[in-house]
Amino acid sequence: MFFSGGTALRETACQLAARTDLCAHIITPFDSGGSSATLRRAFHMPAVGDIRNRILSLANTALPGIAELCTLLGYRLQESTPNALFAELVRLAKGRHPLLRQVPQPFQQVIQHHITCFAVHMPPEFPLAGASIGNLVIAAGYLGQGHKLWPVIEQFSHMVQARGTVLPVVEEPAHLAVRLATGEVLVGQHRFTGKGEQGEQKLTAPIEAMWLVASEEDPSPVFPAIGPQVEETIAGARTICFPVGSFYSSVLANLLPRGVGQAVAAARCPKVYVPNLGTDPEQTGLTLRVQVERLLATLLADAPGARPHDVLTALVVDAEQGGYAGGIPHGWLQELGVQVVNTPLVTQPGATRAHAVLLAGALLPMAGL
Repeated sequence: MFFSGGTALRETACQLAARTDLCAHIITPFDSGGSSATLRRAFHMPAVGDIRNRILSLANTALPGIAELCTLLGYRLQESTPNALFAELVRLAKGRHPLLRQVPQPFQQVIQHHITCFAVHMPPEFPLAGASIGNLVIAAGYLGQGHKLWPVIEQFSHMVQARGTVLPVVEEPAHLAVRLATGEVLVGQHRFTGKGEQGEQKLTAPIEAMWLVASEEDPSPVFPAIGPQVEETIAGARTICFPVGSFYSSVLANLLPRGVGQAVAAARCPKVYVPNLGTDPEQTGLTLRVQVERLLATLLADAPGARPHDVLTALVVDAEQGGYAGGIPHGWLQELGVQVVNTPLVTQPGATRAHAVLLAGALLPMAGL
């Protein structure tokens, strides 16, 4: 079971899905950029882009029609004017779009129904440029289900025959806020992801703290709690993994809701952290030891009485060819009761990303698979 978000784990998820359908992916719904942001502003809903992305990465494209369906659900509207964009949406709703025609029934009817529902609910000035069809389908289902996300994700996953489970850590439409070392508070994930791409801002100082807020206009903390599906998924995990990915917005963000730390501490399985090999802008100024300290602090804040090794049992690293800021603190980790699992994760020295096949191969035995 993975706590993740974004795209860093996508290739590894594909590798795992080819070997087992038992993997579960708990995804952050707190993104505030891209296609998800326009939907969030229009309908006050959780972010669905990372959820859609992960489900499609687990799709069983070997089955008839699934590859064509995934192509459509991953497609983004590309026309250059608002009128042309709306006309393309209408072609999808009426079954006239060339990508839709390649999709077999009954998928065509399902997509048409959801796109029609979305068009009915869509505000007049909704910006369709770059909108993901998969995101629009999930948003339409969310609105049709009375603002419930989990049933829609189940339907979406079943439609593409996803080999694994994907669910949001919470369904509340919360946002992320951080405080920098300078004291500056930034509200909205797109303001601190640090990549400086697609309208995202670059960080001007290291992140010191992160919390959840109800809206981008108010930095006051909120404390949503995980639901029964997430709690049961954590309790039944064979291995819990805090994987590679943006340290704050993909990994720690998943651990903020109430109940996560308690559920992780209570789970009777290995709990492993796979730190990033490359440069993650969100980790600016953080040594590997500090990363582990913040991971532990976030989990233990929700698990009174738990000890570090109750929520983290191992670090998976490539000590020979991987690069870790400040080095691997072996003695300190041993004192905490955290094992260091040294295994090949890259195929050449200096690689900035774990090789998907090697990472999947390292994690599967820990889960007894």
